[in-house]
Amino acid sequence: MTANITRNDVEEFLYREAALLDRWQLDEWLSLFTDDAVYHVPTIGTPPETTPDNTLFYVADDRIRLRERVVRLSKKSAHVEWPRSRTRHMVSNVLIDERTDDELRVSAAFAVHRIKNGAADAYVGSYRYRLAIVDGRLKIREKRSMLDMDALRPHGRVSILL
Repeated sequence: MTANITRNDVEEFLYREAALLDRWQLDEWLSLFTDDAVYHVPTIGTPPETTPDNTLFYVADDRIRLRERVVRLSKKSAHVEWPRSRTRHMVSNVLIDERTDDELRVSAAFAVHRIKNGAADAYVGSYRYRLAIVDGRLKIREKRSMLDMDALRPHGRVSILL
């Protein structure tokens, strides 16, 4: 079923995901995920194959926790993101690394620029996706955002969705 999906199709999907995040259309962004999806942001320096079962992650959300994160970020009471940051998600070097009958394993590079309170921060790294076909459409089964930075300075935290 994934044999007909081209790299162009995957790029279009990832660019649309980035646009939803930049527009803070978080409910629409969440709809891109499967019901069994996970969203992971490992700590800096964590090997790519590590799981949150045995290592500390900045973010280790299943679909339920991801929904709660979206709800929380949409409220004014989310002080860390109110007023909201302006972001620009840049996605490049998209590769389909593996195909199975029901899933694509995809990698890409990213730079996310965050502007808030007169400061501009950049988060740089690589994405690892497991994309599924659900009702004829691409959906995210797993998204892992691996940071390539030495430390989270000067940001100190990851309060936005990478």
